[in-house]
Amino acid sequence: MIKAIGVDKDGTFLKSDHTYDKAYFDRLFKHIVQQNIKFIVASGNQYAQLRSFFPEKIDNITFVAENGAVTYQNDVLLAAHYFDQQLIFEVLETIHQTYHIRDVVLSGIHSAYVNDQSSDEFLSFIRNYYYDIEKVASFNEITNDHFVKIALRIKDKDLVKQVVNDIEQRYRGKIRAVTSGNDSVDLILPNVNKGVAIKALLNDWDIPQNELLAFGDANNDLEMLGLTKHSYAMEKCSAELAEIAKHRAPSNDDSGVLQVIERYLRQ
Repeated sequence: MIKAIGVDKDGTFLKSDHTYDKAYFDRLFKHIVQQNIKFIVASGNQYAQLRSFFPEKIDNITFVAENGAVTYQNDVLLAAHYFDQQLIFEVLETIHQTYHIRDVVLSGIHSAYVNDQSSDEFLSFIRNYYYDIEKVASFNEITNDHFVKIALRIKDKDLVKQVVNDIEQRYRGKIRAVTSGNDSVDLILPNVNKGVAIKALLNDWDIPQNELLAFGDANNDLEMLGLTKHSYAMEKCSAELAEIAKHRAPSNDDSGVLQVIERYLRQ
């Protein structure tokens, strides 16, 4: 029996155009609530952005945002894990000086921050993933927030590999670098991820891990799918996730997550 469902958002629950079949989901969600199944949206995205997709369902969804760094339920912050501020500024300087990467988002608990020189094209891109965005002349001027993630957009696949490997080596034990799809690399705390956050929720709810149904498409979903035998990698997914997942789901553009959930609800 499934008692909890955990879904990644982009590339998994959402279609490629950042929408989902609301009528289909509404029909299934009524049964999810009636059967007292916990529904978790787990994403690398900002909490404010995640909740904006489900305005009428906030009371019945738990949000694991920023790759597990923050967890919200009933609009209340349940858990938060954040970086040492000095380390963050050091890493940002490395990214700027060594790799000359300009497309950077610094995620805080209260807002997401971008440089005020960011291009309009980049701002348009990140609005698919962040709802509250502030422009700053320098990240160092932010003093009233705690930082939970650095997100980088890198269009060069070879540079993605280089940055991930270099950051992992240079800041071993302090920072973990993971790909999250759409030319994105997320720099997160090494012991913080979707799997850790969801495991804590399952423990609080007294739900065994193998009563979790989980869906994902990228490497930031590895730990979440590793929790349960009811794990589904999307039709288009990373090679690493395909190895971890016990099952494959149809394409996100065909509402693959909803198709699988419907099958489980009928059991």
